[in-house]
Amino acid sequence: MKTRRSWHLAWTLFLSCLLALPTEMSAAPQGAGQRAGEVSRVIPAVSIGRGGQTLNASAKSQVDWQDQINTQANARARVLLDDGSVLNVGADSSMRVVKHDAAAQQTELELTYGKLRSQAQKLSRPDGKFEVRTPAGVAGVVGTDFYLEYSNELMHVIVFEGFVRVCNLVGDCVLVKPGQMTSVRHGDNSPPTLVQAPLSMLTSATTDTWNGGSLAVAAPPVAAHSALSTVFLIGALAAIPAVLVPVLVTRNQSTTPACQSQPGGPQAHCVK
Repeated sequence: MKTRRSWHLAWTLFLSCLLALPTEMSAAPQGAGQRAGEVSRVIPAVSIGRGGQTLNASAKSQVDWQDQINTQANARARVLLDDGSVLNVGADSSMRVVKHDAAAQQTELELTYGKLRSQAQKLSRPDGKFEVRTPAGVAGVVGTDFYLEYSNELMHVIVFEGFVRVCNLVGDCVLVKPGQMTSVRHGDNSPPTLVQAPLSMLTSATTDTWNGGSLAVAAPPVAAHSALSTVFLIGALAAIPAVLVPVLVTRNQSTTPACQSQPGGPQAHCVK
């Protein structure tokens, strides 16, 4: 009798575990544990949050779906996704790879705070998607190089190459082109507006996410070329008087005849 009772108890515990297993599995994030890419470059200190654990990141560390990439002050991380897209995470930033299905061209990222520069592979599938979400809005791209920052409830998007569709939380969108930028504030339902990105922001967008890789030295957009050309032009124009004035003075001195004394009067006068 005692053996039979023990057998019933063991069977009951086994059935309870089977019933509890699907519930625990359904509670786990979708795709958790599925590979998304790997860390290709890291400037300490960078960590990966995975399943409630914190792992120290290093070169070649695998990045899975639902992984949270966290960087501390003066740290940088470069993540190479399996489709060839590159993510440069700046200092004091937190980014989560929600999903990255290279075959289906479905990528969803979340920037909780901080700075991120992305070089996304061009999408060829009609249903392909590459999106970066923040608490203020979402940026969707189709093969591009762009910078995104979120801090103090404000999202900035700067495009270096390609096009980025930026939307606020109520669905008002704007298409950002190379050299342009837009900003979206959390809780502000006003439609996003476009402005030319100042050279200072183009520079900081590059330096704040630079980690020694090739992404940070990509050719600047047309706006940056124009701004630099303007600076050089102003400098050249400012230098013209310094060059021409001495030349003209010297020429005048050499072509003006010397004063000649005339016999008609005691005082000499000059004939020009």
